[in-house]
Amino acid sequence: MVKRFNPLYSLIVFVIVLVGWLLFCHSEDPFEGNGYSWLRTTPSNPERRELVKVLKKASMGDRTVILTTLNQAWSGPGSVIDLFLESFRIGEGTEGLLNHLVIVAMDGKAFDQCKSMHPHCFSLTTPGVDFAAEKRFMTPDYLKLMWRRIDFLRLVLELGYNFVFTDADVMWFRNPFRHFAEDITIACDFYMGNPMDTSNRANGGFKYVKSNAMTIEFYKYWYMARVLYPNSHDQSVFEIIKHAKIVNRLGLQINYLDTTYFGGFCQPSKNMSKVCTMHANCCVGIERKLHDLRLVLDDWKNFSALSQPEKSLIGSSSSPSPWRAPNKCKL
Repeated sequence: MVKRFNPLYSLIVFVIVLVGWLLFCHSEDPFEGNGYSWLRTTPSNPERRELVKVLKKASMGDRTVILTTLNQAWSGPGSVIDLFLESFRIGEGTEGLLNHLVIVAMDGKAFDQCKSMHPHCFSLTTPGVDFAAEKRFMTPDYLKLMWRRIDFLRLVLELGYNFVFTDADVMWFRNPFRHFAEDITIACDFYMGNPMDTSNRANGGFKYVKSNAMTIEFYKYWYMARVLYPNSHDQSVFEIIKHAKIVNRLGLQINYLDTTYFGGFCQPSKNMSKVCTMHANCCVGIERKLHDLRLVLDDWKNFSALSQPEKSLIGSSSSPSPWRAPNKCKL
C-alpha cells in the first residue's frame, strides 16, 4: 500500500525540531540529559580541557585548525591516513600545514595509531558505539558517525576556533587558504561554475568554517535537522536546509569551491598546475579508494618531477584528465 503524504504530520515534526533547536540554542546547558554531557563547556570537564589544549597547540595565529577524523579501519600502516599525511609532505608548500592538523580519533586503536605518527591527536569517544570498523555508506553506524562529526565541529566553533575540515581521503597538494571566504566555504561533488550558486552539489568532506554567531547557529540547526530527515546523512540534509528560510535569515554566506582547484573522483580537476586537493568521493569501499589514491599520489609525483615548461604542457583545462584515477572507483 502506498502511504499518502500527510502535510499535518510534517508540520508537527518541523515545529518539534524548530522548538528543540531554539531550546538547544538558548539553554545554559544544552547537553544535559541527552547523552552528550561530556561536551559541556565547563571548566571541570576533562574532555573539554583536553580538546582546548590540543586545539591551542595546533592552531594558527588566527585560531584556525585543520581537522580530520580517523577510525581503526583507516589507520593501519599503508592505510588511508598514511596516504593523507604523505600528500602534505610531497605537496607544494603543504608540509608546514601538518603543524596545524588535529587528527580526531573515533576509537581507542585509532588514537594509539595517531599518537605514533602525529603530534596533535584527540580522542572522541561515543559511549555504546564502536566506530573502529569500516562504516559502509548509509549504514546505521555510518550515519551515527557522520552526525557525531557534525556535533563535534559545532563544539569547535563554540570554543572560538575556525577550522578546515578534511576527510582523510582528500589529498593535499597546494595550500588552499587563499580560496576561502566568509562564513562557510565548501567543496563540491559537482560544480556549476559560480561559487555562490546554491545548485552546486556540496561535499562536506572538505570545508572551511569561520567561528562566528551565524556559523554556530547554523551547525546547531544542521544537527537538530537530522530529526526531521531521519535516515539521511549530513550532506543530504545540508543540501535541503541551505535553502531554508530560517537559514537565510541568519545572513550566512556559503561559497562553493571550484573543482578546478578542489577536484575529486566525481569531477576531477584537469589542471595539475592549479589543483589544491583531490578527493576520493563518488567511491564506495576502502580497497577501491586505496588503489585509486595511490594512483593520484604517483601521478602527482611524476608531475612534480617535470621541468616548468613540461608542466605547462600538461593538464590544461582543454586536455584529457591528467589523472589515472578514478580507475577502480569507476565501478
